[in-house]
Amino acid sequence: MDRRNFIKTSSLASAALFVPSFLKAFEKRSFLDKQGNKVLVIIQLSGGNDGLNALVPFENDIYYNKRKTLSVPKSDIIRLNDHQGMNPAMKALQEVYEQGWMGVINSVGYPNPDRSHFRSMDIWQSASRSDEFLNTGWVGRYLDSSCQGCGKPYNAIEVDDTLSLAMKGMTKKGIAVKDPVKLYNATREPFFKEMTDALKPEMLNEENLGYLYKTMIETYSSADYIHTTNKTVDTKGEYPNSAFAKQLKMISKFIQNGLETKVYYVSLTGFDTHVGQKGTQERLLKDWSEGVVAFLKDLKSGGRLDDTMVMTFSEFGRRVEQNASNGTDHGTANNLYLFGGKLKQKGILNEAPDLSDLDEGDLKYKVDFRSVYATLLNKWLESDAKGIIGSEQPEMNFI
Repeated sequence: MDRRNFIKTSSLASAALFVPSFLKAFEKRSFLDKQGNKVLVIIQLSGGNDGLNALVPFENDIYYNKRKTLSVPKSDIIRLNDHQGMNPAMKALQEVYEQGWMGVINSVGYPNPDRSHFRSMDIWQSASRSDEFLNTGWVGRYLDSSCQGCGKPYNAIEVDDTLSLAMKGMTKKGIAVKDPVKLYNATREPFFKEMTDALKPEMLNEENLGYLYKTMIETYSSADYIHTTNKTVDTKGEYPNSAFAKQLKMISKFIQNGLETKVYYVSLTGFDTHVGQKGTQERLLKDWSEGVVAFLKDLKSGGRLDDTMVMTFSEFGRRVEQNASNGTDHGTANNLYLFGGKLKQKGILNEAPDLSDLDEGDLKYKVDFRSVYATLLNKWLESDAKGIIGSEQPEMNFI
């Protein structure tokens, strides 16, 4: 049957009159408890944040020699130890750092790094080797392996209009939600309902519209659940007036309302600073740090900080030496930030990058990012990291 006749000849009987087998999952209780369960929030700094100007090696002369006009003056740096300190644009994080809610891992990367934004982001999101191409993400595979019999897209939510590779599994995937009300209203439009009503269960398979129908039904059900559950409690936290902070506020509201969601994903873009880096990066670092601090304080006041782990990463760092345009070009290893009320290790967790031992002008990685993932999967999400990542990775001690 061709698609035109498929739609035309299908009855408009309500989809509620039949329940295909793949919808049976929605009848089951989630594998999550609504209170006290651990949540992972992933923040992606897209474009390649310059880690050396975020966490500055202020006692290293090489840093100042390589960055004559771009370096952060020693007098401006918020010193965290005898070797490294924060860019003054990140001043908001000082309180969090002193509270013990913040950890930093230096020199995070992977073997044979790729300097392409798209490829490197694929590697980070899929947790693949640099010579391996996967069409599933590490969070999606976590859902595949740890959410058997539940299959609800809202078990992982990305605050965006589209879903990243990280959130796509082989059999399960998260859901992209930028505005719960708009998503709910969109799924209640007559056209959306007519499309689902027009299909008969015997016609549903991967070769026609079975997959599309399944996705639409999952979206319909998830939109209703998110919209209904999210109306219970309104967050009391005070947030900066920025788009990024508003996204974190929405995640905080989701967490405090007890959504059955284990992983949240959000992005802040604009870090590709080839030209005139200083002003752009400092504005973004301020936006990120102030948003994160407001988010952590909100969770603390709502009693959910100890249940939440926040990881911030960027697809790569920048080159050690500034370019001729007062910016920096694509590099390799970078720092990675962790936030939460239950960090076992706090502060700067390993030694500063070695600027005297570079790989063609780039930092050498010392910590494989998949070790961070393995630690989060095994110790925080209580899952099987080896089965999800596909290789044995040494665990770290921040949890």
